[in-house]
Formats: sequence, structure tokens, C-alpha cells
Amino acid sequence: MIDASFSPAPDAARRPPMLHRLALFAAAMTFILIFVGGLVTSTGSGLSVPDWPLAFGKLVPQHWVGGIRFEYSHRVVAGIVSILTLTLAIWSWFAEPRRWVRNLALVAFGLVIAQALLGAINVLFLLPLPVTVAHAATAQAFFCLMVGLAMFTGPRWQAMPPVRAADHARPTLTTLTVLTTAVIYIQILIGALMRNMGAGLAIPDFPLNYGYLIPPGWSSHIAVNFAHRCDALAVTIMIVWTVARIARRHRDEPLLMRPAIGLLILLAIQITLGALTIWSRRAVLPTTAHVAIGAAVLATSFMLAIRAARLTYAGRAAQAVTARSSYPRDRTIAGNRVVS
Repeated sequence: MIDASFSPAPDAARRPPMLHRLALFAAAMTFILIFVGGLVTSTGSGLSVPDWPLAFGKLVPQHWVGGIRFEYSHRVVAGIVSILTLTLAIWSWFAEPRRWVRNLALVAFGLVIAQALLGAINVLFLLPLPVTVAHAATAQAFFCLMVGLAMFTGPRWQAMPPVRAADHARPTLTTLTVLTTAVIYIQILIGALMRNMGAGLAIPDFPLNYGYLIPPGWSSHIAVNFAHRCDALAVTIMIVWTVARIARRHRDEPLLMRPAIGLLILLAIQITLGALTIWSRRAVLPTTAHVAIGAAVLATSFMLAIRAARLTYAGRAAQAVTARSSYPRDRTIAGNRVVS
């Protein structure tokens, strides 16, 4: 239940609304960038433009054929995201009153520069596997950070009311949502490893594995593919556990229930896309959508964890204020009457 007596911090009104809109737009463009990057991997276009930072020695390639369309589009969207992130960092530095938000915006710009360098190494050194996986890992972390900045700069952040109902379950909701987010991130890393190893069809059937629960034979490709499937089961368990906890204990909290329901819907879509990827023999559209929806699942779980932590912190702060206001001013110490 929401405590309507909780009031937002005084600096909430001083934050420019356009900064929040810029953060939202940057987060949306980052999602598009992840989709286009997945398209590059799904079509095998990572080396269609063999030089960097130019494209065949020019700013714009002369011929737009084959994988050049996907790879160069990926670079263009990445450039747009870089400019948006730089603008967000500069604007935050001058307009955002909270130092930690300004620092996060600088970290975001640092991450996008690191991501560009990893992309350059991928092209110049012919897609080394550790770098391609690091490129995917950094992209997901950057996307979560951009979603976080969109939340932190929004008017709802400081105005979030506390959770009135105490959460005495173990683990706490904050811990549970953080663990769920970590398991999803690990799953995405395993998926990136599998995708860049070319092991997506190492196990060609689904939901079984060569007709068995456990593959009858093993190789590095089969092991990575099977690990991806096992962690998908772990992700499903963690998400269902998280949503069930919120539905049971915090069903009156729309700031928790809405992303929880969204997370469950995204999970169902993601499982369906995973099956379609295998049944279609890695057709481009379901394979790319599987990458993008995976990022959406991670970002939604991350947002849920941040909201759970924020609402819990607001609840503790409200309880502390209530305790101080109700503390008796007239008390006795060692038999002497003291007025505080």
C-alpha cells in the first residue's frame, strides 16, 4: 500500500524535464542499437565492412549490398547513441543537482567509448571470441545504465512513496530482484558466447536435447548450448519466484506490479523466440528478436530491482521520521526528570 504522506525531495522540481526526455530517448536508441547489433550477428555481417573507423576508406560506403547494409547501419546507430550519451553527460553536469547522477552519466559516456573501442578491435582483429563476448556484455550493461538514468532523472524517482507493508521474507525483495537480474545477465553472456561460437544449433531440437533430457554426446559447442538452456530454466524459476513474491506481498504497489507483469510477459515471449530460433534453423528475424527481447528482460528486471530498493529505502526513511516524531520529549533518566 502507498503512503500518501510521503513528499518528494525539494530538488525534484528543479530538474529540467528535457533532461529526462533526453535520457528516455537515449535509452530507446540504445535498445535499437542492440537490435541492429543482433541483426549484424544473425546475418554474419560483422566483417562486411573490413576497416574502422572508415568504411572502405570513406565516411559512407559506395555500395550498399549484402551485409554492408547491416554493419554500416550498426555503426550509424552507434554514432547516434554516442552523441546522445555525450550530450546527456554534459547536460547532466550543468543541470543535474545530484552528484551521483552526474557521475553515472559520465560512467555511461565512458562505457560507450569502451564499447566503440571493443567494436573497433572486433573489426581490426577479425572477431576474436573474448572481445566479441565482452562487446555484448558491455552493451547490456550500458543499456541497463541508460535505463537507470532515464529512471533517476524522471519526476517519479524522488516522489516514490514508501512501501507501508514490511517485507520480512527471506530473501528480501531487493535481494531477490538483484539475484534475478544477475542470473539473467549471466544467461545473456552465455547466449553471446554461444552465438559467437556458432553453437546456436549445436543441439538441433527443442525442448529435448537430441531426443533426451541430457545430451548423449558432448563437445564444447554442445556444452555451451546446453548451459544456455539450463540457465534459461534458472532464469524462468527466478522470474516466476520474483513475480509471485510481488503478487503475494505487494499487489497494491503499481510501481512493482506493472514491471513484474511486464517481466513475466517478456519471459514468455523470450522462450517462444528461443524455440522459434531453433525450429526455424536460426532464421534472421526470430534470432535477432531473441537478442533484443533478452535485453528487454534484463532491463525490466534491473528496473524492478532499482524500484524495490528505492521503495524499501523510502519506507525505512518514513519509519525513521515517524519514530523520531513520536519519541517522548519528557523522559526520566536515573530518577531525574529530563526534558529534551
